[in-house]
Amino acid sequence: MTKPPITLAIDTAAPRLQLAVLRADGVTDVSVDDIATGHAEILFDRLAALLARNGLGHADVQRIAVTTGPGSFTGLRIGLSAARGLGLARKLPVLGIPSLFALSLGVASGPVTVLLDARRGEAYFQAFSAPGVAETEPMLLPIEEARSRVVPSVTLVESPFVDLSAMVRFAGFADPLAYPPHAAYIRDADAKPQDAAKIPRRV
Repeated sequence: MTKPPITLAIDTAAPRLQLAVLRADGVTDVSVDDIATGHAEILFDRLAALLARNGLGHADVQRIAVTTGPGSFTGLRIGLSAARGLGLARKLPVLGIPSLFALSLGVASGPVTVLLDARRGEAYFQAFSAPGVAETEPMLLPIEEARSRVVPSVTLVESPFVDLSAMVRFAGFADPLAYPPHAAYIRDADAKPQDAAKIPRRV
């Protein structure tokens, strides 16, 4: 079997900082910090520690993957900025893995439904015929409608925490062109333009 490129994965979409590395020998290692905020302050220290304990440095990394949401708007921006910055600095491919897709990868086999509480009585929903094989587009639905679409015999994923070991293994062999590193919010940002602060346009 072909050796995988040494791949780094970053997940900051949920209230957890997760980092993973896929080594050339196929072994994965994961760093996890359960934190709701403050990802940016510790991300690079945790990354350095993860690489060091695997006998690696930044120069050894060959590609980077990052979850793209839906999830915390601030968290997503931190993860995407870190991944893009590292990729730009070293001219590495950066893969953006949608979070619902990434969550499906944590299931061993068979059909998967991912249903995440999006608050306000809504849920993020996506069905997969197999892990990583989308059957529907990601959707934002009223939570009762989302639950009505769940098939009892299908594995249901309701945790927002990605199995980053599974994701980094997927990203090690995926086509970077198929997974651009762009945020997948599904729901618009909560921040609203401050019309009163706008500078009047001259006619």
